[in-house]
Amino acid sequence: MKTYLVGGAVRDELLNRPVTEKDWVVTGATEQMMLERGFTRVGKDFPVFLHPQTKDEHALARLERKTGKGYTGFVCEAGPEVTLEEDLQRRDLTINAMAKDSNGQIIDPYQGQQDLADRTLRHVSAAFSEDPLRIFRVARFAARYHLVGFTVAPETEQLMQQMAATGMLSELTAERVWQETRRAVMEDQGSVFFGVLNSAHSLNDWFPELTPFTPERVKPLKLACKDNAELPTRMACLTGLMSPDEASALVKRLKCPNPVSELAELAAHYCPALLSSPDPRQLLDIFNRCDAWRRPDRFNLLHQVTGYIGKAQLINWPAAIILQAHQHASAVDVQQIIAAGHKGAQIKMALENARLQVIEKILSN
Repeated sequence: MKTYLVGGAVRDELLNRPVTEKDWVVTGATEQMMLERGFTRVGKDFPVFLHPQTKDEHALARLERKTGKGYTGFVCEAGPEVTLEEDLQRRDLTINAMAKDSNGQIIDPYQGQQDLADRTLRHVSAAFSEDPLRIFRVARFAARYHLVGFTVAPETEQLMQQMAATGMLSELTAERVWQETRRAVMEDQGSVFFGVLNSAHSLNDWFPELTPFTPERVKPLKLACKDNAELPTRMACLTGLMSPDEASALVKRLKCPNPVSELAELAAHYCPALLSSPDPRQLLDIFNRCDAWRRPDRFNLLHQVTGYIGKAQLINWPAAIILQAHQHASAVDVQQIIAAGHKGAQIKMALENARLQVIEKILSN
């Protein structure tokens, strides 16, 4: 029974990057042997155990055999007869198919260290093509390591194109695609994710709204990533250049969480209007439709998204004035309107007029 550190921890250690989590592979062991040593089983589809002290995940060395469609269409075979090299061979990229033993020696049967040196993302074996999710994983790694020079190997890009041509990406669940997308856009170079998918002919199934693809489509996202913006802001930087129908279709297809979906759809509806230097009446209507009075933080995010899109498109728009108009109009006190004798529907009308007057004054300065 031997234990090896594997995957991302080895890769990032060799790249001198922070190691955020550690995964281990155990060879020569059975499930009973792990349980006897105090490990707790947590894997449902294959034998994964938590270490009794560190709680790190330890998996028995395993083989996987494709038996059906989709991410779950595999049969796992684990046991003491499976070798470390066989376990590593089923992994996606060579840089993820390395291990380190208890003496610190690197086991690298598929030349992952060479690909690290060459800054190359290369698939380990033909088994890569059995799992369509790996296309998104490669694109995500390309985004993560773009700044240190990593690119996708030509043969891997060609294989990804062949996989996409079969239609197998449609077999994936929205939850899995969103998980990869979320992690990718939160990278420092999140926009690279979509460029790699485009090169792999892999946008049509899940991101048809980004086709035909050009670098300008993701430039606002690139700016948001540079500023370390929040996830909803980054996604809205994509949808702000779409029609409202396209934005709605995208967030529904991906089953995005509500904060992401809401801002994404608002961006598609109102970023173009904000960038067009609206007059006071139009601006008041935008504030009302965005529920900017009760949800100022969300409006501020929409304003931020508009700024990235405007900067990307070199549009000179009154960003500071619009924000100032919102802040001053929000300060109109409805209690004073009620105290002035307005009742019922008159209150709403008087409040609208008061806010409009404030906005007119701000925009005229």
